[in-house]
Amino acid sequence: MADKRIATPVRTCSFRSSTDGQECAEAAGALDGSRAVRDSKRPAYGTTYHSPTAWTAFLAAMKADGSR
Repeated sequence: MADKRIATPVRTCSFRSSTDGQECAEAAGALDGSRAVRDSKRPAYGTTYHSPTAWTAFLAAMKADGSR
């Protein structure tokens, strides 16, 4: 089984948030190389894990869209 413990500091970002700044996500690296992502306002909703390839594709798409 993959090790899903968090290996890197959690990063919080809301730059793509609604105008009132109420939407925010947290991302961190897991020991197995995947990225853990969750809603910072609702952590009880759970965490999703994304492979390094999927995370890189997501970041590239965000940058192409003009996101930070």
